[in-house]
Amino acid sequence: MKNTLMGLALAGLGLMAGINTAWAGATLDRVMARKTVVVVADGSYPPFSFMNDKNQMDGLDVELAKLVAQRLGVTLRFETPSWEVVTAGNWRGRWDVCICSMTPDQKRARVLDFVTAYYDSPTVVVTSVGNTELKKAADINGKRIGVEQGSSYERYLQRDLEMGIFSSRKVNYPFEKVRIAPYSSEDLAYQDLALGAGKRIDAVVSNMGAARFRMSKVPGKFQIVGEPLYNEENWIVVDKGDAEWKQKIQAVFAELKADGSIDRLTKKWIGVPATSPAAK
Repeated sequence: MKNTLMGLALAGLGLMAGINTAWAGATLDRVMARKTVVVVADGSYPPFSFMNDKNQMDGLDVELAKLVAQRLGVTLRFETPSWEVVTAGNWRGRWDVCICSMTPDQKRARVLDFVTAYYDSPTVVVTSVGNTELKKAADINGKRIGVEQGSSYERYLQRDLEMGIFSSRKVNYPFEKVRIAPYSSEDLAYQDLALGAGKRIDAVVSNMGAARFRMSKVPGKFQIVGEPLYNEENWIVVDKGDAEWKQKIQAVFAELKADGSIDRLTKKWIGVPATSPAAK
């Protein structure tokens, strides 16, 4: 009888453990069950994520995603939903992690979990070569500025960017008001800017790494104006509410930071090592 009762007790404990495992870390369970991690990336954001000449995803974020999949022991699938949809949260299992150079702010943190910072980057104003009206950041006042819809750059132009969530960084606004031209991708914004300043837009607000990459591909078309607007940390992001999955991704990126993988890739793609204190 004693053995029977003990067996029932152990069975009950095993059942409870199974229930806890099933409910704790649903994302990790899903990833390991299907042997695939679904990563969100921007399909037109070089040098971080873009389609290369071989029609394959390439860039800093893409290479990091491949390393994450290797560490998890699963295959990798990329998806490129609109930035507005990604930053709205409530992914409902459609994607597992966003390795997509996202800037943390107060509004996004309400619906997404920011996992870890992995590099720093300046935000700059880019205009057409030959444009003499824009010489410094303050000169964008009243101008028509192209920006990716739903991005932190759009929020900045709206004077509504609050980055002080993981650091004490402050954002300054050297302009009163601009005319925002939202685009579904930065590719489209740069295509319009290439027509010449004032044709459709006067400038683009973008990441310095992205700006320099585009400038290198079409020499003589674009120029960076004045000093950077602000410096931003770029973070890995998961949907809100799964603590075990967040901790797993944190652990993987801690390994990639410790073994030098992140510094190696940031040097390769943007010319400098990761500089964020949080990324070290």
